[in-house]
Amino acid sequence: MSSLLWLRRDLRLGDHPALLAARAAAAGELTVLFVVDQTLWAGAGPVRRAWLAGSLRALDEDLDGGLTLRVGDPAEVVPAVVRETAATGVHVTRETTPFGARRDGQVQGALPGEVDWVETGTPYAVGPGVVRNGSGDPYKVFTPFAKAWRAHGWHQPAAYPVGLRATALGREPGADRLVDEALGSDDLPDLPPAGERAALARWKEFLEEDLADYDRGRDRPAEDTTSRMSAYLKIGAVHPRTLLDDLAGQGGRSVERFVSELAWREFYADVLHHHPRSAWADLRQELSGLRYDEPDDAIEAWKQGQTGYPIVDAGMRQLLSTGWMHNRVRMITASFLTKDLHVWWPVGARWFLERLVDGDVASNNHGWQWVAGTGTDAAPYFRVFNPVLQGERFDPRGEYVRRWVPELAHVPGKATHQPWDHPEGYDKGYVRRIVDHAEERRDALARYRAARG
Repeated sequence: MSSLLWLRRDLRLGDHPALLAARAAAAGELTVLFVVDQTLWAGAGPVRRAWLAGSLRALDEDLDGGLTLRVGDPAEVVPAVVRETAATGVHVTRETTPFGARRDGQVQGALPGEVDWVETGTPYAVGPGVVRNGSGDPYKVFTPFAKAWRAHGWHQPAAYPVGLRATALGREPGADRLVDEALGSDDLPDLPPAGERAALARWKEFLEEDLADYDRGRDRPAEDTTSRMSAYLKIGAVHPRTLLDDLAGQGGRSVERFVSELAWREFYADVLHHHPRSAWADLRQELSGLRYDEPDDAIEAWKQGQTGYPIVDAGMRQLLSTGWMHNRVRMITASFLTKDLHVWWPVGARWFLERLVDGDVASNNHGWQWVAGTGTDAAPYFRVFNPVLQGERFDPRGEYVRRWVPELAHVPGKATHQPWDHPEGYDKGYVRRIVDHAEERRDALARYRAARG
């Protein structure tokens, strides 16, 4: 007898309950399979494809060449591998996204009747759908969700599978070619090292060097003191339960703040689980009549970091260069697109998913809705981020802007945030502002009032 472990968002060996269940069920051989779904692959964009490819390479190395990689429709590939290996069970980490749950239902329905389908664990500390209010309904607002999430708690990390041996099937040239092409793309930023070992090394570095100052430094993009764990969590190179376990018993504002950020990730996954349409449609319908623009030139200027607003341009250029953007700046750039350019949030959400190494539909798209005013926040329509004030507050010396906007490297201090007021602000070719923020803020508020009736 043999068993099959089908991996998706769980590309690691440690703290992996589904892996342990598959191993325990394998009286003979264990096959560890990843299927490159070409539908998802084509829509992922070059950054996420390369990140997935690098993560698969790292996992294969950790398995001593024991990863079986296939390409195609999972509803066809997984049953085929089951027949090839005579597996008696297919083990998975339970999927909760709308697409993932639908795909898993199709795969399960295509399996031979005598083959067990076994779901163990989820990609989250507390599985989406578990935390509910006193009436049994899902939470709509973060703060009560986070309180209930903490009260619910989570399991200890699963044991590391010492001595694990996986039997790899023959190499599939098409799969190897896709991985090679993804890693060799000309349209790639400088990505971090991939894989479980890299994730744990980065986590250790954060704990030792940056956690103590996290509460203060997390909003300062120039200081780069955030954990950078989001890309590893997205791909499942590390489980959030592992991070929470390392923080258990520690106190202080920085620890509480970091745990709160993990709770936001789990909250958005819970929202998507209960409201599948919110992946690409407004969660709240109060602004369904809001009037939007489609300014193609302005959208392209935003994508390329050429808006004339330094903190916005710095963030968009950081995204293009590294596949990542500081979270505070994500909010600023999202506000600029939705409220200064009056563009519907999915336009920006799609661009972020195309370029972000940590692109996750639940966190990304609901974060965009939070900024746009169509998401989980109770009274957001009047929140319009002022890019100048945000820059002066969170990048007070202009270091972040000068790092990513070299045309302003000669402008000192916080003057970088208003080059139009500096006598040499445009001497190095920096672009003029494409809109006037004060005017667009008034326009945005007028549109919001009209939509709300």
